[in-house]
Parts: sequence; C-alpha cells; structure tokens
Amino acid sequence: MTDTILVVDDDLGIQKQLKWSLTDYNVVFADDHTSAIAQLRRFEPKVVTLDLGLPPDPANASEGLRILHDIISLAPRTKVIVVTGNNDKQNALKAIDFGAYDFYQKPIDSDTIKLLVHRALNLSKLEHENSILARSRSGMSRIVGNSEAIQKVVRRAEKIANTDISTLLLGESGTGKEVFARSIHEHSPRRDKPFVAINCASIPENLLESELFGYEKGAFTGANKTTVGKIETAQGGTLFLDEIGDMPIGLQAKMLRFLQERVIERVGGRNEIPVDIRVICATHRDLQSMVAQETFREDLYYRVGEMPIMIPPLRDRDQDIILLARTFLNIYREEFKAKAKSFSESAVNAMLAHKWPGNIREMQNKLKSAVIMAEGTVIQPDDLGLMPTDAQDEPETLNLREVREIAESRAIRRAYQKAEKNMSRTAELLGVTRPTLYSLIDKYHMEDIKSSD
Repeated sequence: MTDTILVVDDDLGIQKQLKWSLTDYNVVFADDHTSAIAQLRRFEPKVVTLDLGLPPDPANASEGLRILHDIISLAPRTKVIVVTGNNDKQNALKAIDFGAYDFYQKPIDSDTIKLLVHRALNLSKLEHENSILARSRSGMSRIVGNSEAIQKVVRRAEKIANTDISTLLLGESGTGKEVFARSIHEHSPRRDKPFVAINCASIPENLLESELFGYEKGAFTGANKTTVGKIETAQGGTLFLDEIGDMPIGLQAKMLRFLQERVIERVGGRNEIPVDIRVICATHRDLQSMVAQETFREDLYYRVGEMPIMIPPLRDRDQDIILLARTFLNIYREEFKAKAKSFSESAVNAMLAHKWPGNIREMQNKLKSAVIMAEGTVIQPDDLGLMPTDAQDEPETLNLREVREIAESRAIRRAYQKAEKNMSRTAELLGVTRPTLYSLIDKYHMEDIKSSD
C-alpha cells in the first residue's frame, strides 16, 4: 500500500513540483487551514509538508503555525516538514519548537525533499513499531533491539524457554537481566504460574535464608506465625535469583541441596516440602573467579549455570541505542504527558558517542529526566546530561593507526544510523563509494551493519 503525503501549500507551482518529486507516494493537497485539517482526517498521512506563508496572512507565518499546532494536536505522531522562504529561519526554528519534524528552505530541490520525506516516513513507521513493542508484554517482545549482538541472545533464550534447564544470566549491571528472565518465563509452559524475583544483594545476610525458605512459628524471636518463603511462593512457576554471586557462602550449601533434591525445609522446621519450580539466576560478578577464590561454591556454580547466557553491554549494541532511546521517549512522554517528542541531531550524536557505563538502566534514567526537563519538543544533549560529541574525550591511545580506526568506525556507525541503514545513503554521507564502504566494514569487522537497500 502506497504511503500518503499531505502537501499544504497555496502555490500551484510548488504543488506540481512536489507531486513530481514525490512520485513514489500518494500525494494529496490542501491550500488553507480548513482543507488541511479535512485532508488530515480523511487520509491520516504519516508525513505532511507545510508552507508557513499561507492565506489569509501569506506575508507572515501565523497561519502556517496555527495549522502546525492543530496537526500536532490531532495527530501527534505525524511528521511535519515546514517549508519556508530563505529569510525565514526564525519562524522555521519556532515551528521546530512547536513540534515540526524538520524544516526546508525554498527553492525546492527534488532530491533533498525526497530524502527528508523518506527519513520522516521511516521514523514514523519505526515509532509505530516501537509503540506496539512497548505495549506488548508477552514472550521475547520485551526485548527491544535489532543488533546482531542482542538478537543472538534472544535466539538462545527462545531455545531454552520451553525447557526447565537452570539458566545463568551474566552481564554488567543495567543490561536487562531481569527483563530477560521475565521474557524466558513468559515464553515458557510456566507462563500462567508465578514469577518471583529476589535480589540476593539487597537483603541482609541474616534475613536472606528466611526470605527464601520461609520459617515456622517460633523459629526465632519475632516469628509469631508460620511464613512461606519466596521459593514456595513460586510453586509451579519461576524463581529469579538476582545477584546470586552475593549469596552468603553459608547459605549456598542449603541452596545447592534445594536445587538437587527440589525439596526445602523452612527455618525452624523439620518437614521436607517438595517444590516444582524453574530457577533462573543472574549476576554481574565473575563467578569463575569467585570459585577459584573459594567465595562461591564450585558445585553450586555448575548447578545454576547449566545454560549460561551473556547479555551484551549497551556500548556493544550501537544500532540499538537510538531505537531504545526512541522507545523510552515514547513511553515517558505518555507517562508524564510531556511535550518532548524527538531528538536533535546533536543529541543523537551524543548518545551514540556516550559509553553508557550504566547500560539500559542509565539510559532510562537519562530519558526520564530529559522528557521532564526539556523546554521544547526537541531533546538536546543538555537535557540528557550529555556533552555534544565535539566535547567528548579524545581516544586515550596516541597510536595514529588506532586513532584513525576508532574515528572511521565511529563515523561509519553514525552515518549508518542517520541514513537509516541505507548503504547507498551511508556511503554518500561519508563521501565514499559503496565498494569502499563495504571494504571498511570488512576491515573493522562491523558484521552487525547490514544493507537494507
């Protein structure tokens, strides 16, 4: 089905020129406020080009800005490209602040307007797909990401979801280990039973045993009634032990017996209670080193790690950074009823250059803050608490070959993102031929970059 583009302009010459330029789309026209809103409601276009100088006030931008305001109010996801005269940049910037996607100054250049419309349409489709992903809460749809690094992990998780094999999720803090655990549970035959999570690092050592195994009345001072622990609460479902590497060495023996025998004894009790649950563990620690240092039991390590899954840090998921950022922007914009709806180019570059030491959790925090604090509709690097890319630290290495490789690989990834994965456009942005681009991708082992031409 051909996408519809709405052109709002009272100049018949401009209308004809845009119709000729946008032959790949179904182009419809309007020349004033009434017809623009009527066409918007009739065709629901994802992209609108809007001339700011419209009657009854063609010499100024008042009517164009009024139409822009009403379009954004009626169809907030619509991408509006405002078209202005050469001396009207101030009103163009005002339109961006009102919520326009981009602006273009006359005279019309066919190739440029086609590129702007194509990018706006792709972004609209991506945001629509992301909103569907964000609303979905079943199976692996919790995992947002198209990079090969994350898709490899998703495929591995999908394969083990239908089994009861003990799974150990490894990765830095903030990479989404609990999200993966929930996704495995929701993709498993136990999906209708409880998912119970407990963080072994957040509970004092002297309380963790009773939290996990429960306790009988009178087992200790203050135990006024028999209490079921987290393990029993997960009966039939999944128990997620986060930060298993922080479990006290004294409790590890009791946990090992439970995993081997699938029975527990409450604190202060003598009766064995059979438990049928799946166990998923996670940690950011190096358990193998802990085993060597005898701070983690070797037999427990092999029991919980029957199927280890390494979740990559966000810095290794370059092409997912903007996808995740836009997903969180849409979620928080709706949650806080905020007006921020897009990122400036400098904000995109800053996010791509940032190392994200706190991974996805750090991104969530920065996006939530930016959505609340942003003054306009476009999020800037300052709103995210990030420096513009030209203020980022230089590479630590002084080796010219390494500096060149780092700079070239970063430039390729940024151009690839801006070109929306179109290899021809990526090569054009970089000022190289397609064969040269493919040669550089091979040279720097950038296997996650694939053509979508």
